[in-house]
Amino acid sequence: MTLKTAKKIGLDKKKQYNVLNQIKNFMIITSYDESSKINISTKKEIVNFLHNHLGEYGDDAPAIEKAIDYALKERTSFGGFVLVAKEEDVIVGATVINKTGMDGYIPENILVYISTHGKYRGQGIGKGLMKEAIEKCEGNIALHVEPNNPAKYLYEKLGFENKYLEMRLIKN
Repeated sequence: MTLKTAKKIGLDKKKQYNVLNQIKNFMIITSYDESSKINISTKKEIVNFLHNHLGEYGDDAPAIEKAIDYALKERTSFGGFVLVAKEEDVIVGATVINKTGMDGYIPENILVYISTHGKYRGQGIGKGLMKEAIEKCEGNIALHVEPNNPAKYLYEKLGFENKYLEMRLIKN
């Protein structure tokens, strides 16, 4: 049974919580960083997953791979980590965090990508990944989210605030 089904059939909050815990028991979250590298085929699987499931909120595959490389320090960077949630060898969620090398005026970490498999949305996987990422990060975390992205509400529930309006100058 999924959490969505539990809510739909009217299970009380305690029973919904039990269903969520059962889901988490079947889901394995693996963390990768500079000390636990990803092999090439796993990296491609993660890149493809994020590219496919970020949809309109994502970037092209080379940009996603670059962010993963920065997290793993396979490019000159401050590092970071990648979290991958799997259920029975199927990726159901992933997130990429890059360290910024700054503190105080700019948060120490930036959540570059997070996505849940389309068929598994609404089951607490994104929230679980976010909580794991928050716990794993040393220092503050920034993220960019578009105003119409439904994930914005999850970020707000977890304590993220819209402190600034981001502006960019794209130099050609």
